[in-house]
Amino acid sequence: MALLEDEGLDAHLIPSDVFAIPTPDEFGSALPLVDAVVGNPPFVRYQEHRGAARQRSIAAALKQGVRLSGLASSWASVVVHSSGFLKPDGRLAMVLPAELLTVHYAEPIRRWLRHRFAGVTLVMFERLQFDDALEKVVLLLAHGSGGCDSFSLVYVEDASDLASLHFGDSVSVTPASEGKWTDLLLPLARRRRYREVVASHFLNLSQIGSVELGTVTGANHYFALSEAARHEYGLTEELLRPICPPGSRHLRGTTFTKAHWERLKAAGERVWLLCPEPEDETPSLRRYVERGEREGVNQAYKCQVRSPWWRPPVVAPPDLFFTYMSHRYPRFVRNTAKTSLLNSMHGVRLKRDTPRAVGAALPLLALNSVTMLGAEIHGRAYGGGMLKMEPREALSLPVPSIKALLAAWDRLKAERQALDRQLQDGLWTNVAKRVDEVLLHETIGLPLADVAELHDAAASLRERRLGQ
Repeated sequence: MALLEDEGLDAHLIPSDVFAIPTPDEFGSALPLVDAVVGNPPFVRYQEHRGAARQRSIAAALKQGVRLSGLASSWASVVVHSSGFLKPDGRLAMVLPAELLTVHYAEPIRRWLRHRFAGVTLVMFERLQFDDALEKVVLLLAHGSGGCDSFSLVYVEDASDLASLHFGDSVSVTPASEGKWTDLLLPLARRRRYREVVASHFLNLSQIGSVELGTVTGANHYFALSEAARHEYGLTEELLRPICPPGSRHLRGTTFTKAHWERLKAAGERVWLLCPEPEDETPSLRRYVERGEREGVNQAYKCQVRSPWWRPPVVAPPDLFFTYMSHRYPRFVRNTAKTSLLNSMHGVRLKRDTPRAVGAALPLLALNSVTMLGAEIHGRAYGGGMLKMEPREALSLPVPSIKALLAAWDRLKAERQALDRQLQDGLWTNVAKRVDEVLLHETIGLPLADVAELHDAAASLRERRLGQ
């Protein structure tokens, strides 16, 4: 109140749940349309934002035409509901988490901002702004009505820089009409450099192959068996299919070979998938099926919707595995073992007209700063800093053009074993540096300064994600 009075403003404070206050266009509203709304809404994640409070917030956003998912944090509903109090030419100022730009559940908010306001400015802070907070924030400034084609971006070190901003300090950008705006976290020069290099020397993964889900069993603990379990139940190999074991921790190099599979089998990993033909029923299989029914495996949703429940659909062995859940970066792994896979990974199947050498080269050459930056831009950031890429997002991943890929492979394949050992030993930064040197500098011809800029851009987004 004192701050408002110092500015010559009057105020009437209403102690209430903001979602319990009807907007001026609703029956029973006691408030008129206002000139401005200013706020710093609470960042309460969906796990804690539940019950009646969540229901009110979701309903309030829906009244403004925004349908939010069950994963939305509390701030999303606050910013949408608040706009309902604005005059047509009113102004909105909100401190919001930087996840506004990156998380999947904020997609309706990003779409709404483009259509709701005549002008939008996003102020990006390089440093954390609150002493006791771990969340980086953006300052959202919006005004007017009717929609806008472009936004203004302002990059500052911290809030103390706001007072010294001048006209012209902002840059104009056209955010994507769909998907994340992660690239807006990059300074303009880095964003332009990335886009120029991708347009000139890279392809989308969709241009050389398809991405598919692994087998969805409904109960991996039951359908994926070790060699010991196979013998215990007397299940013959004719009833099973070899698979890459669940998870991806065992995929440390660039290739998954038959020898790797044999070693994992000897180590007790789950390398078999139960997948008999309907006519293959044997006494041993019957006993194993009865065990599953006693344990209720047949009641799992995926089991209920197929017949027989104990025969999951097996995905044909892909050319490459794709580790779509990762902390550092997603990886391609060549599948020379010719095994199938479960849904803990994606499979990549190269197109018929794609040179076979691409399958050998991509797992190593994808460890470049452009592809890793693309993964940060197109992937989804989850709690704990996990990066996830669903098939549609993976298809957008930039990979070197076939010409650049094969030319760089000719230079690097003599070093493949040495680089693969470094990768298995966890020295991935050394490998990425060497790939950048050969692919981006020597083959594509980027100046070393540009290579360093792309490396730093990928590292900055990775560090931001891991620090969430």
